[in-house]
Amino acid sequence: MELHMNGSDEEVSYANNSSLQRKVISLTKALRDEAITSLYCNTLPKSLAIADLGCSSGPNTLLVISQTIKVVENLCRKFNQKSPEYKVYLNDLPGNDFNSVFKSLDTFKEKLVDELETKMGSCYFSGIPGSFYGRIFADKSMDFVHSSSCLHWLSKVPEGVDNNNKGNIYLSTTSPSNVLEAYYKQFQKDFSLFLECRAQEIVEGGRMILTFVGRKNDDPSNKDCCQVWDLMTIALKDMVLQGIIDEEKLDTFNIPNYFPSPSEVNFEVLEEGSFAIDKLEISEVNWNGRDSWEALDIGSEMSKSFKDEGYNMAQCIRAGTEPLLVCHFGDSVIEEIFERYKNILTDRMSKERTKFINHTLSLTRKP
Repeated sequence: MELHMNGSDEEVSYANNSSLQRKVISLTKALRDEAITSLYCNTLPKSLAIADLGCSSGPNTLLVISQTIKVVENLCRKFNQKSPEYKVYLNDLPGNDFNSVFKSLDTFKEKLVDELETKMGSCYFSGIPGSFYGRIFADKSMDFVHSSSCLHWLSKVPEGVDNNNKGNIYLSTTSPSNVLEAYYKQFQKDFSLFLECRAQEIVEGGRMILTFVGRKNDDPSNKDCCQVWDLMTIALKDMVLQGIIDEEKLDTFNIPNYFPSPSEVNFEVLEEGSFAIDKLEISEVNWNGRDSWEALDIGSEMSKSFKDEGYNMAQCIRAGTEPLLVCHFGDSVIEEIFERYKNILTDRMSKERTKFINHTLSLTRKP
């Protein structure tokens, strides 16, 4: 399974199509600031180890790191403390475009120093390739761990789903109960393992902020969380009917996602037992990336607006799923898939408000 974001700085790259993820990061800043402030005030650390899991590449990669360091530096001045030494760890799967990240570090450091207008502690960066559904750091080596827009991706497609979820590429109202159960069990296994691994890596009293796409209610096939994949299914089915894609290929393709409910998230954290839940916040992000769903203009301008939004949304999804689709269907049909998908998205976004539901967890490692 080829699960990684599109690299480079090309038109279909994650770097150029991650504005929705940036919006999520901005919405969760207050909770992150609160967590790092609490951590600093309780420990006054001489050294601070910060990890960003699922860092990807592009303008979002170092945003949280920058904001976190700025909060700590302001606290240092407030309490007349020496700036700590920063050890920053950037994690993603091996297929991530780490080269682009490393090339941007010198510019990032210079910009950060200029914005702080004060001398800060030394800042060391490391790239850590590997799945966060396993150990990636040494025991009790992390103080502050962050992950955004990543944990709704499962480690793999649940076993037994292929050919049992025909006509769907994800959970749907027509998915059989055993498929719904398989997805939920895979989420339980993955998220529990994630928490167990981080519990060994984070110091007592250390903090973790996790944000991922979810749902508000208990129905795993709810439209709010499944619609983005339902619409892609329509595009793929049309291509099957026209003989462009083999039906068998469609029947054996499933997206390794799971969008949990708040109760499912709470249960896994309490069941694993190593972390206290400080807060669980729910936020909404419109597919069009704007705070309001109202169109900017009327008439032809409104039509153009929705066309642009459909294109932008298709590009956003493409940046994260193209490697999966190429691996399964081949690269010859990719342009056709996303052209059709864009048109379907444009039509749907012109008729109703479409949004993502996000869960943000603020956790503290228990003694």
